[in-house]
Amino acid sequence: MSPRIRFTRVAQDDLDRLYEFQLERSVATAERALEAITKALDFLRDFPYSCRKASSDNPFIREMVISFGASGYVALYEIEGDNIVTILAVRHQREDDYH
Repeated sequence: MSPRIRFTRVAQDDLDRLYEFQLERSVATAERALEAITKALDFLRDFPYSCRKASSDNPFIREMVISFGASGYVALYEIEGDNIVTILAVRHQREDDYH
């Protein structure tokens, strides 16, 4: 059985903030960005261990780079056993707090 994808409140707030930012450009861009993020995160249902480790201390904390336009997004997530992948945060690669 594929793991269930769930979002922390912080991650959901990140998605809302990123969508709002893209809405300032256009509705079509905002929809395409959300679709790119959603499609990428669906990949984790089948291959949660395929993305790079975000921490050398915890092999279950990982990050996924999501291409979109000239840059893209990074999703931080945690693998919780075989049943759950929790999305912890989603950031644009050009944000000030992106590392």
